[in-house]
Amino acid sequence: MAKVAIIGCGVVGAAVAYKLSRYDADIVIVEAENDIADGTTKANSAIIHAGYDPEPGTLMARLNVEGVKQALEISKKLDVPYKRIGSYVLAFSEEDCRTIEKLLSNSVANGVEGCEILSGDEVRKREPNISEEVIAALWAPTAGIINPWEYCIAMAETAVRNGADLKLNSRVESIDKAEKGYVLHTSSGDIEADYVVNAAGTFADKIHNMVAEPVFRTVHSKGEYYIFDKEEGTRVGAVIFQCPSKVGKGVLVAPTVEGNLILGPNAVDCDGDDLSVTAEGLEFIRKAAARSVPNVNYSNAIRNFTGVRANTDKSDFIIGVAAEDFIDLAGIKSPGLSSAPAIADEALKLLEGEGLKLNEKAEYVDSRKKVRFRDMNREEREELIKSNPSYGKVVCRCETVTEGEILDAIHSPIPARTLDGVKRRCSSGMGRCQGGFCGPRIVELLAREYGVSEADIEKDKTGSYILCGETKEEKC
Repeated sequence: MAKVAIIGCGVVGAAVAYKLSRYDADIVIVEAENDIADGTTKANSAIIHAGYDPEPGTLMARLNVEGVKQALEISKKLDVPYKRIGSYVLAFSEEDCRTIEKLLSNSVANGVEGCEILSGDEVRKREPNISEEVIAALWAPTAGIINPWEYCIAMAETAVRNGADLKLNSRVESIDKAEKGYVLHTSSGDIEADYVVNAAGTFADKIHNMVAEPVFRTVHSKGEYYIFDKEEGTRVGAVIFQCPSKVGKGVLVAPTVEGNLILGPNAVDCDGDDLSVTAEGLEFIRKAAARSVPNVNYSNAIRNFTGVRANTDKSDFIIGVAAEDFIDLAGIKSPGLSSAPAIADEALKLLEGEGLKLNEKAEYVDSRKKVRFRDMNREEREELIKSNPSYGKVVCRCETVTEGEILDAIHSPIPARTLDGVKRRCSSGMGRCQGGFCGPRIVELLAREYGVSEADIEKDKTGSYILCGETKEEKC
Protein backbone atom coordinates (compact mmCIF):
# COMPACT_ATOMS: atom_id res chain seq x y z
CA MET A 1 0.00 0.00 0.00
CA ALA A 2 1.38 3.39 -1.00
CA LYS A 3 1.33 6.42 1.24
CA VAL A 4 0.52 8.83 -1.63
CA ALA A 5 -0.85 8.13 -5.11
CA ILE A 6 -0.42 10.86 -7.72
CA ILE A 7 -2.83 10.53 -10.63
CA GLY A 8 -1.24 11.94 -13.79
CA CYS A 9 2.37 12.51 -14.75
CA GLY A 10 2.35 15.70 -16.73
CA VAL A 11 4.48 18.53 -15.42
CA VAL A 12 2.26 19.13 -12.36
CA GLY A 13 2.14 15.49 -11.28
CA ALA A 14 5.88 15.19 -11.90
CA ALA A 15 6.56 18.30 -9.80
CA VAL A 16 4.52 16.87 -6.91
CA ALA A 17 6.43 13.58 -7.13
CA TYR A 18 9.74 15.45 -7.29
CA LYS A 19 8.99 17.53 -4.19
CA LEU A 20 7.42 14.65 -2.27
CA SER A 21 10.25 12.19 -2.98
CA ARG A 22 12.49 14.20 -0.66
CA TYR A 23 10.50 12.76 2.23
CA ASP A 24 9.90 9.29 3.71
CA ALA A 25 6.61 8.65 1.97
CA ASP A 26 5.99 5.72 -0.38
CA ILE A 27 4.84 7.31 -3.65
CA VAL A 28 3.09 5.73 -6.61
CA ILE A 29 2.60 7.76 -9.79
CA VAL A 30 -0.37 6.53 -11.82
CA GLU A 31 -0.26 7.45 -15.52
CA ALA A 32 -2.87 6.48 -18.10
CA GLU A 33 -0.52 6.61 -21.11
CA ASN A 34 2.50 4.51 -22.00
CA ASP A 35 4.89 7.37 -21.21
CA ILE A 36 4.94 10.51 -19.12
CA ALA A 37 4.70 14.12 -20.39
CA ASP A 38 2.40 12.82 -23.12
CA GLY A 39 -0.53 15.23 -22.84
CA THR A 40 -0.69 19.01 -22.51
CA THR A 41 2.89 19.01 -21.18
CA LYS A 42 4.33 17.97 -24.54
CA ALA A 43 2.13 20.31 -26.62
CA ASN A 44 2.26 23.90 -25.43
CA SER A 45 4.12 27.14 -26.04
CA ALA A 46 7.12 26.15 -23.85
CA ILE A 47 7.08 29.55 -22.14
CA ILE A 48 7.93 30.38 -18.54
CA HIS A 49 5.62 33.38 -18.10
CA ALA A 50 6.84 36.31 -16.02
CA GLY A 51 3.56 36.62 -14.09
CA TYR A 52 2.04 39.97 -15.09
CA ASP A 53 -1.03 38.47 -16.76
CA PRO A 54 -2.93 36.80 -13.88
CA GLU A 55 -5.27 38.97 -11.84
CA PRO A 56 -3.66 40.05 -8.56
CA GLY A 57 -4.81 38.01 -5.58
CA THR A 58 -5.43 34.82 -7.55
CA LEU A 59 -3.63 31.51 -7.11
CA MET A 60 -2.39 31.93 -10.67
CA ALA A 61 -0.72 35.23 -9.82
CA ARG A 62 1.06 34.02 -6.70
CA LEU A 63 2.09 30.58 -7.95
CA ASN A 64 3.24 31.88 -11.36
CA VAL A 65 5.78 34.23 -9.76
CA GLU A 66 6.93 31.61 -7.23
CA GLY A 67 7.19 28.99 -9.97
CA VAL A 68 9.39 31.23 -12.14
CA LYS A 69 11.89 31.60 -9.31
CA GLN A 70 12.00 27.86 -8.75
CA ALA A 71 12.27 26.99 -12.46
CA LEU A 72 15.68 28.64 -12.65
CA GLU A 73 17.01 26.60 -9.73
CA ILE A 74 15.42 23.29 -10.73
CA SER A 75 16.53 23.53 -14.37
CA LYS A 76 20.14 24.04 -13.22
CA LYS A 77 20.03 21.11 -10.79
CA LEU A 78 18.41 18.74 -13.26
CA ASP A 79 20.21 19.92 -16.41
CA VAL A 80 17.08 21.04 -18.26
CA PRO A 81 17.43 23.52 -21.17
CA TYR A 82 16.08 26.88 -19.96
CA LYS A 83 16.80 30.42 -21.11
CA ARG A 84 15.57 33.61 -19.48
CA ILE A 85 15.17 35.75 -22.61
CA GLY A 86 12.33 38.08 -21.60
CA SER A 87 9.05 38.85 -23.34
CA TYR A 88 7.22 41.73 -24.98
CA VAL A 89 3.48 42.36 -25.08
CA LEU A 90 2.87 44.48 -28.17
CA ALA A 91 0.45 47.39 -28.41
CA PHE A 92 -0.98 48.37 -31.80
CA SER A 93 -3.60 50.89 -30.61
CA GLU A 94 -4.48 53.20 -27.76
CA GLU A 95 -6.74 50.50 -26.38
CA ASP A 96 -3.79 48.09 -26.40
CA CYS A 97 -1.73 50.74 -24.59
CA ARG A 98 -4.31 50.81 -21.82
CA THR A 99 -4.10 47.01 -21.66
CA ILE A 100 -0.33 46.96 -21.21
CA GLU A 101 -0.63 49.71 -18.58
CA LYS A 102 -2.97 47.37 -16.70
CA LEU A 103 -0.51 44.51 -17.14
CA LEU A 104 2.27 46.73 -15.77
CA SER A 105 0.09 47.46 -12.75
CA ASN A 106 -0.52 43.72 -12.35
CA SER A 107 3.22 43.08 -12.48
CA VAL A 108 3.78 45.41 -9.52
CA ALA A 109 0.94 43.87 -7.51
CA ASN A 110 2.12 40.32 -8.32
CA GLY A 111 5.77 40.99 -7.48
CA VAL A 112 7.16 40.60 -11.00
CA GLU A 113 10.53 42.29 -11.22
CA GLY A 114 11.82 44.61 -13.95
CA CYS A 115 8.74 45.20 -16.10
CA GLU A 116 8.56 48.46 -18.06
CA ILE A 117 6.76 49.99 -21.02
CA LEU A 118 8.85 50.82 -24.09
CA SER A 119 8.00 52.82 -27.20
CA GLY A 120 7.62 51.10 -30.54
CA ASP A 121 10.94 52.51 -31.71
CA GLU A 122 12.70 51.22 -28.59
CA VAL A 123 11.29 47.76 -29.21
CA ARG A 124 12.39 47.77 -32.87
CA LYS A 125 15.93 48.74 -31.85
CA ARG A 126 16.05 45.52 -29.88
CA GLU A 127 13.90 43.45 -32.24
CA PRO A 128 14.33 44.72 -35.83
CA ASN A 129 11.74 42.29 -37.25
CA ILE A 130 8.86 43.63 -35.17
CA SER A 131 6.06 45.28 -37.15
CA GLU A 132 6.19 49.01 -37.88
CA GLU A 133 2.61 49.18 -36.59
CA VAL A 134 3.70 48.52 -33.01
CA ILE A 135 3.45 51.75 -30.98
CA ALA A 136 4.49 50.43 -27.55
CA ALA A 137 5.21 47.22 -25.63
CA LEU A 138 5.46 45.85 -22.12
CA TRP A 139 8.91 44.37 -21.48
CA ALA A 140 9.20 41.57 -18.87
CA PRO A 141 12.81 40.42 -18.39
CA THR A 142 12.03 37.40 -16.19
CA ALA A 143 10.07 35.53 -18.86
CA GLY A 144 11.84 32.56 -20.40
CA ILE A 145 11.72 29.50 -22.62
CA ILE A 146 12.17 25.89 -21.54
CA ASN A 147 11.93 22.35 -22.84
CA PRO A 148 8.59 21.46 -21.18
CA TRP A 149 8.64 17.70 -21.62
CA GLU A 150 12.25 17.42 -20.44
CA TYR A 151 11.37 19.57 -17.42
CA CYS A 152 8.63 17.07 -16.60
CA ILE A 153 10.76 14.00 -17.33
CA ALA A 154 13.69 15.32 -15.26
CA MET A 155 11.52 15.87 -12.18
CA ALA A 156 9.78 12.50 -12.58
CA GLU A 157 13.11 10.69 -13.12
CA THR A 158 14.46 12.28 -9.95
CA ALA A 159 11.41 11.07 -8.02
CA VAL A 160 11.90 7.54 -9.39
CA ARG A 161 15.59 7.60 -8.48
CA ASN A 162 14.49 8.47 -4.96
CA GLY A 163 12.11 5.54 -4.72
CA ALA A 164 8.84 6.60 -6.35
CA ASP A 165 7.00 3.84 -8.21
CA LEU A 166 5.71 4.76 -11.69
CA LYS A 167 2.85 2.77 -13.15
CA LEU A 168 2.26 3.41 -16.86
CA ASN A 169 -0.74 2.24 -18.91
CA SER A 170 -2.80 2.57 -15.72
CA ARG A 171 -5.90 4.60 -16.51
CA VAL A 172 -8.00 5.20 -13.39
CA GLU A 173 -11.47 3.77 -14.06
CA SER A 174 -13.06 4.18 -10.62
CA ILE A 175 -12.12 5.01 -7.04
CA ASP A 176 -13.45 3.53 -3.80
CA LYS A 177 -13.03 4.97 -0.33
CA ALA A 178 -11.30 2.53 2.01
CA GLU A 179 -11.16 2.50 5.80
CA LYS A 180 -7.95 4.49 5.41
CA GLY A 181 -7.37 6.18 2.11
CA TYR A 182 -8.58 4.96 -1.27
CA VAL A 183 -8.49 2.10 -3.73
CA LEU A 184 -7.82 3.17 -7.31
CA HIS A 185 -9.21 0.71 -9.81
CA THR A 186 -7.01 1.10 -12.89
CA SER A 187 -6.69 -0.59 -16.27
CA SER A 188 -3.61 -2.43 -14.92
CA GLY A 189 -4.98 -3.41 -11.51
CA ASP A 190 -5.91 -1.96 -8.13
CA ILE A 191 -3.74 0.53 -6.26
CA GLU A 192 -4.23 1.35 -2.58
CA ALA A 193 -3.03 4.63 -1.09
CA ASP A 194 -3.58 6.60 2.11
CA TYR A 195 -3.67 9.90 0.21
CA VAL A 196 -4.43 10.81 -3.39
CA VAL A 197 -3.37 13.81 -5.49
CA ASN A 198 -5.48 14.44 -8.58
CA ALA A 199 -3.16 15.91 -11.23
CA ALA A 200 -5.01 14.40 -14.18
CA GLY A 201 -4.99 17.46 -16.45
CA THR A 202 -7.91 17.53 -18.87
CA PHE A 203 -9.39 14.51 -17.04
CA ALA A 204 -9.19 16.08 -13.56
CA ASP A 205 -12.94 16.69 -13.43
CA LYS A 206 -13.67 13.03 -14.09
CA ILE A 207 -11.25 11.94 -11.34
CA HIS A 208 -12.74 14.46 -8.91
CA ASN A 209 -16.25 13.21 -9.63
CA MET A 210 -15.23 9.68 -8.60
CA VAL A 211 -14.89 10.80 -4.97
CA ALA A 212 -16.93 14.01 -4.60
CA GLU A 213 -19.88 15.94 -5.97
CA PRO A 214 -19.13 17.79 -9.24
CA VAL A 215 -17.99 21.37 -8.64
CA PHE A 216 -16.13 22.09 -11.88
CA ARG A 217 -15.92 20.74 -15.40
CA THR A 218 -13.21 20.67 -18.04
CA VAL A 219 -13.79 23.02 -20.97
CA HIS A 220 -11.65 21.54 -23.72
CA SER A 221 -9.88 24.12 -25.87
CA LYS A 222 -7.24 23.24 -28.40
CA GLY A 223 -4.37 25.35 -29.70
CA GLU A 224 -2.53 24.75 -32.96
CA TYR A 225 1.10 25.64 -33.67
CA TYR A 226 3.82 26.03 -36.28
CA ILE A 227 7.41 24.91 -35.68
CA PHE A 228 10.15 26.29 -37.95
CA ASP A 229 13.63 25.14 -38.85
CA LYS A 230 16.60 26.73 -37.10
CA GLU A 231 17.03 29.09 -40.06
CA GLU A 232 14.10 31.02 -38.54
CA GLY A 233 15.32 30.62 -34.95
CA THR A 234 16.88 34.08 -34.74
CA ARG A 235 13.92 35.92 -36.26
CA VAL A 236 13.24 37.25 -32.75
CA GLY A 237 15.34 37.14 -29.62
CA ALA A 238 12.55 37.27 -27.04
CA VAL A 239 9.00 35.97 -26.64
CA ILE A 240 6.63 38.19 -28.62
CA PHE A 241 3.03 38.34 -27.37
CA GLN A 242 0.01 40.30 -28.46
CA CYS A 243 -2.42 41.71 -25.90
CA PRO A 244 -4.27 38.93 -24.07
CA SER A 245 -8.00 38.37 -24.36
CA LYS A 246 -10.58 36.29 -22.52
CA VAL A 247 -9.59 33.21 -24.57
CA GLY A 248 -5.87 33.33 -23.82
CA LYS A 249 -2.59 35.12 -24.24
CA GLY A 250 -2.94 35.30 -28.01
CA VAL A 251 -0.72 34.15 -30.85
CA LEU A 252 2.95 34.40 -29.96
CA VAL A 253 6.19 34.33 -31.92
CA ALA A 254 9.15 32.97 -29.97
CA PRO A 255 12.44 31.15 -30.23
CA THR A 256 12.71 27.73 -28.61
CA VAL A 257 15.53 26.46 -26.42
CA GLU A 258 16.49 24.10 -29.25
CA GLY A 259 17.00 27.06 -31.61
CA ASN A 260 13.79 26.79 -33.64
CA LEU A 261 10.92 29.26 -33.95
CA ILE A 262 7.39 28.60 -32.66
CA LEU A 263 4.16 30.37 -33.70
CA GLY A 264 0.75 29.92 -32.11
CA PRO A 265 -1.60 29.04 -30.61
CA ASN A 266 -5.17 29.77 -31.56
CA ALA A 267 -7.98 28.85 -29.14
CA VAL A 268 -10.80 26.63 -30.40
CA ASP A 269 -13.37 24.78 -28.30
CA CYS A 270 -13.19 21.07 -29.01
CA ASP A 271 -14.60 17.71 -28.01
CA GLY A 272 -12.24 15.86 -25.69
CA ASP A 273 -8.55 15.72 -26.51
CA ASP A 274 -8.89 16.65 -30.19
CA LEU A 275 -5.34 16.91 -31.53
CA SER A 276 -6.27 17.53 -35.17
CA VAL A 277 -4.51 20.31 -37.07
CA THR A 278 -6.73 22.30 -39.41
CA ALA A 279 -6.14 24.52 -42.42
CA GLU A 280 -8.42 27.14 -40.87
CA GLY A 281 -6.47 27.14 -37.61
CA LEU A 282 -3.11 27.46 -39.31
CA GLU A 283 -4.34 30.28 -41.55
CA PHE A 284 -5.59 32.16 -38.48
CA ILE A 285 -2.18 31.78 -36.82
CA ARG A 286 -0.37 33.03 -39.93
CA LYS A 287 -2.49 36.15 -40.14
CA ALA A 288 -2.30 36.86 -36.42
CA ALA A 289 1.47 36.30 -36.21
CA ALA A 290 2.05 38.57 -39.22
CA ARG A 291 0.75 41.51 -37.18
CA SER A 292 3.70 41.06 -34.82
CA VAL A 293 6.45 39.75 -37.11
CA PRO A 294 5.50 40.16 -40.78
CA ASN A 295 8.54 38.56 -42.42
CA VAL A 296 8.50 34.96 -41.15
CA ASN A 297 9.49 32.59 -43.96
CA TYR A 298 6.89 29.80 -44.04
CA SER A 299 8.96 27.70 -46.40
CA ASN A 300 11.03 26.90 -43.31
CA ALA A 301 8.05 25.42 -41.43
CA ILE A 302 8.87 21.82 -40.50
CA ARG A 303 5.98 20.72 -38.27
CA ASN A 304 2.51 21.56 -37.00
CA PHE A 305 0.97 20.23 -33.83
CA THR A 306 -1.96 20.75 -31.47
CA GLY A 307 -2.28 20.76 -27.70
CA VAL A 308 -5.40 20.77 -25.52
CA ARG A 309 -5.58 23.12 -22.55
CA ALA A 310 -6.76 21.96 -19.12
CA ASN A 311 -9.32 24.78 -18.95
CA THR A 312 -12.29 24.53 -16.61
CA ASP A 313 -15.39 26.62 -16.01
CA LYS A 314 -13.48 28.32 -13.15
CA SER A 315 -11.18 31.25 -13.92
CA ASP A 316 -8.45 30.32 -11.42
CA PHE A 317 -6.46 27.19 -10.62
CA ILE A 318 -8.47 24.70 -8.56
CA ILE A 319 -6.23 23.64 -5.69
CA GLY A 320 -7.76 22.21 -2.54
CA VAL A 321 -9.11 19.29 -0.56
CA ALA A 322 -11.88 17.62 -2.58
CA ALA A 323 -12.59 14.93 0.01
CA GLU A 324 -10.87 13.48 3.04
CA ASP A 325 -7.20 12.77 2.14
CA PHE A 326 -7.88 13.65 -1.52
CA ILE A 327 -6.28 16.73 -3.13
CA ASP A 328 -7.37 18.39 -6.38
CA LEU A 329 -4.82 20.12 -8.62
CA ALA A 330 -7.16 21.00 -11.48
CA GLY A 331 -7.75 23.69 -14.05
CA ILE A 332 -4.00 24.04 -14.45
CA LYS A 333 -4.04 25.97 -17.70
CA SER A 334 -1.49 28.64 -18.58
CA PRO A 335 0.57 29.59 -16.58
CA GLY A 336 0.57 25.99 -15.35
CA LEU A 337 4.00 25.11 -16.75
CA SER A 338 5.48 28.21 -15.10
CA SER A 339 3.70 27.49 -11.81
CA ALA A 340 4.26 23.73 -11.52
CA PRO A 341 6.88 23.65 -8.71
CA ALA A 342 4.90 26.14 -6.65
CA ILE A 343 1.69 24.16 -7.23
CA ALA A 344 3.56 21.13 -5.90
CA ASP A 345 4.43 23.06 -2.73
CA GLU A 346 0.74 23.82 -2.26
CA ALA A 347 -0.07 20.13 -2.64
CA LEU A 348 2.44 19.19 0.05
CA LYS A 349 0.95 21.77 2.45
CA LEU A 350 -2.52 20.35 1.84
CA LEU A 351 -1.30 16.77 2.37
CA GLU A 352 0.28 17.83 5.66
CA GLY A 353 -3.01 19.43 6.62
CA GLU A 354 -4.72 16.09 5.99
CA GLY A 355 -2.28 14.36 8.32
CA LEU A 356 0.65 13.24 6.14
CA LYS A 357 3.93 13.38 8.09
CA LEU A 358 6.78 14.79 6.01
CA ASN A 359 10.07 13.54 7.43
CA GLU A 360 13.03 14.40 5.19
CA LYS A 361 15.18 11.51 3.97
CA ALA A 362 18.75 11.23 5.17
CA GLU A 363 19.87 10.63 1.59
CA TYR A 364 18.27 12.25 -1.43
CA VAL A 365 19.39 12.59 -5.05
CA ASP A 366 18.65 16.09 -6.30
CA SER A 367 20.80 16.47 -9.40
CA ARG A 368 21.04 15.08 -12.90
CA LYS A 369 23.55 15.45 -15.71
CA LYS A 370 22.80 14.66 -19.34
CA VAL A 371 25.14 14.02 -22.24
CA ARG A 372 24.43 16.47 -25.08
CA PHE A 373 26.99 15.69 -27.74
CA ARG A 374 26.08 18.64 -29.96
CA ASP A 375 26.91 21.11 -27.17
CA MET A 376 30.38 19.71 -26.47
CA ASN A 377 33.67 21.04 -27.78
CA ARG A 378 36.07 18.83 -29.70
CA GLU A 379 38.14 17.79 -26.68
CA GLU A 380 35.05 16.86 -24.68
CA ARG A 381 33.70 14.82 -27.56
CA GLU A 382 36.97 12.92 -28.02
CA GLU A 383 37.13 12.10 -24.32
CA LEU A 384 33.51 10.92 -24.32
CA ILE A 385 34.01 8.69 -27.35
CA LYS A 386 37.09 7.14 -25.73
CA SER A 387 34.99 6.19 -22.73
CA ASN A 388 32.10 4.86 -24.86
CA PRO A 389 32.42 4.50 -28.67
CA SER A 390 28.62 4.58 -29.11
CA TYR A 391 28.81 8.36 -28.59
CA GLY A 392 30.88 8.55 -31.75
CA LYS A 393 28.02 7.31 -33.97
CA VAL A 394 25.72 10.17 -35.02
CA VAL A 395 22.23 8.78 -35.66
CA CYS A 396 20.19 11.99 -35.93
CA ARG A 397 22.09 14.26 -38.30
CA CYS A 398 19.75 17.26 -38.03
CA GLU A 399 20.16 17.53 -34.24
CA THR A 400 23.55 15.76 -33.92
CA VAL A 401 22.22 13.08 -31.58
CA THR A 402 24.41 10.03 -31.11
CA GLU A 403 23.69 6.36 -30.57
CA GLY A 404 25.05 6.74 -27.04
CA GLU A 405 22.44 9.40 -26.20
CA ILE A 406 19.67 7.25 -27.64
CA LEU A 407 20.82 4.30 -25.53
CA ASP A 408 20.88 6.62 -22.50
CA ALA A 409 17.23 7.45 -23.22
CA ILE A 410 16.28 3.78 -23.57
CA HIS A 411 18.01 2.88 -20.29
CA SER A 412 17.07 5.99 -18.29
CA PRO A 413 15.25 5.83 -14.91
CA ILE A 414 11.99 6.13 -16.88
CA PRO A 415 12.99 4.25 -20.04
CA ALA A 416 11.90 5.37 -23.49
CA ARG A 417 9.98 2.59 -25.21
CA THR A 418 8.66 4.43 -28.26
CA LEU A 419 10.11 6.48 -31.08
CA ASP A 420 8.64 9.68 -29.64
CA GLY A 421 9.69 8.66 -26.15
CA VAL A 422 13.29 8.70 -27.36
CA LYS A 423 12.67 12.05 -29.06
CA ARG A 424 11.36 13.61 -25.86
CA ARG A 425 14.48 12.53 -23.99
CA CYS A 426 17.25 13.43 -26.42
CA SER A 427 15.73 15.55 -29.27
CA SER A 428 16.26 12.96 -32.00
CA GLY A 429 13.88 13.50 -34.92
CA MET A 430 13.19 17.13 -34.05
CA GLY A 431 15.16 18.67 -36.92
CA ARG A 432 14.37 19.59 -40.51
CA CYS A 433 13.72 16.03 -41.69
CA GLN A 434 11.54 15.23 -38.63
CA GLY A 435 13.01 11.77 -38.17
CA GLY A 436 12.99 10.75 -41.82
CA PHE A 437 16.65 9.82 -41.62
CA CYS A 438 17.13 8.70 -38.01
CA GLY A 439 13.72 7.14 -37.34
CA PRO A 440 14.41 3.69 -38.86
CA ARG A 441 17.73 3.40 -37.01
CA ILE A 442 16.11 4.35 -33.69
CA VAL A 443 13.42 1.71 -34.27
CA GLU A 444 16.25 -0.81 -34.79
CA LEU A 445 17.91 0.25 -31.55
CA LEU A 446 14.66 0.05 -29.57
CA ALA A 447 13.94 -3.42 -30.93
CA ARG A 448 17.48 -4.57 -30.22
CA GLU A 449 17.61 -3.24 -26.67
CA TYR A 450 14.20 -4.66 -25.71
CA GLY A 451 14.68 -7.94 -27.57
CA VAL A 452 11.53 -7.57 -29.66
CA SER A 453 10.60 -7.30 -33.33
CA GLU A 454 10.74 -3.90 -35.01
CA ALA A 455 7.04 -4.45 -35.74
CA ASP A 456 6.44 -4.21 -31.97
CA ILE A 457 7.83 -0.68 -31.71
CA GLU A 458 5.30 2.13 -31.43
CA LYS A 459 5.64 5.70 -32.56
CA ASP A 460 4.00 7.20 -29.48
CA LYS A 461 0.75 6.18 -27.81
CA THR A 462 -0.32 2.59 -27.31
CA GLY A 463 -1.21 1.01 -30.65
CA SER A 464 0.69 3.49 -32.84
CA TYR A 465 2.77 0.80 -34.54
CA ILE A 466 5.14 2.06 -37.23
CA LEU A 467 5.60 -1.15 -39.20
CA CYS A 468 2.80 -3.37 -40.34
CA GLY A 469 2.99 -6.16 -42.86
CA GLU A 470 4.71 -9.46 -43.42
CA THR A 471 8.37 -9.63 -42.37
CA LYS A 472 10.89 -12.43 -42.08
CA GLU A 473 10.12 -12.74 -38.37
CA GLU A 474 6.35 -12.48 -38.29
CA LYS A 475 3.15 -10.99 -39.57
CA CYS A 476 1.53 -8.04 -37.81
